[in-house]
Amino acid sequence: MSGSRRNWLAKQAYSIEKFIDRFRPARSRDNLAIDPYVGYGTPNGVIVRGRVLTRRQAGEASGSPGLFANFRAMVSHFLTYEVGDVEVDVAGIKSRSDEEGYFTACVPVADPETFHVTLKLPGHDYECQAPVVLTNPSADLCIISDIDDTIMQTGAYSLARNLWTTLTGSVESRRIFSDTVALIRKRQAGKNPIFYVSSSPWNLHGFLDAVFQRNDVPFGPKFLRDFGISETKFIKSTHGSHKGDAIDTIIAANPGLKFVLIGDTGQHDGQVYLEAIERHNTVIAEVCLRHAGPVDDLDADIADKIRSTGVALYTGPSFAPLVETSQ
Repeated sequence: MSGSRRNWLAKQAYSIEKFIDRFRPARSRDNLAIDPYVGYGTPNGVIVRGRVLTRRQAGEASGSPGLFANFRAMVSHFLTYEVGDVEVDVAGIKSRSDEEGYFTACVPVADPETFHVTLKLPGHDYECQAPVVLTNPSADLCIISDIDDTIMQTGAYSLARNLWTTLTGSVESRRIFSDTVALIRKRQAGKNPIFYVSSSPWNLHGFLDAVFQRNDVPFGPKFLRDFGISETKFIKSTHGSHKGDAIDTIIAANPGLKFVLIGDTGQHDGQVYLEAIERHNTVIAEVCLRHAGPVDDLDADIADKIRSTGVALYTGPSFAPLVETSQ
């Protein structure tokens, strides 16, 4: 499909979405809540992020109640009404939600030992705490990891398999790769931060948090993807551009650290990481890629180019060999 045709279709979809929004009941702006995302430290302060939504009763299927119950619970994560142009008080700093409900603010850190962030909605009876992560001053390494088929088995390299797994799974049924968790903990060494980058939509943020907590996956900020419609695109960022932009943001937030990029071979992580190395060739120390499918489908040319930069590259069906080494 030509670029002009895609842009025309995107404009029509955007117009339809805005037309439908006009008929949403005014009461949808009442009973507001915040979905807080994990904030992260930068040299200028802590970046606090979240989304303003109407409150909903989203039941999470527990145990293994059946495919339909799981499907209904997963769909509920997408049945949200995001609310734009709402003032958010972020620890005394004023922010405002955009048309998709997202907001962000940079909060200075006076005392790291007592630092916390309270979020309020002026004019509404609502407040919550925003989780934040401050980088340990003794850190020398930063880990950036993909999620789908790197930490959590999804079959993202196959659209049909990915949709089935996503829509019929539950917090209890999702499988976590223990060797990836072990590798992250080893690279953390008790002091180094971890960031997660995924093309999963922000609607699944709470679900992913629950899966990670249940499986003792190290806590860290997530950079997920906005699947909203803009006037020029059906989805506001591509898989590659989203991950690349997130990597750039994380590197800028952690000057002076070396970086380990962990991913898989099923969604072009190798290409994305190679491009990141080309932009930040002095700070990326290691790339680790899991075979997403039954065989290694990492492009040999990409592998050669990564190795030619001097960055250590590992690719294999498991990260166990990296965990077992003394490095």
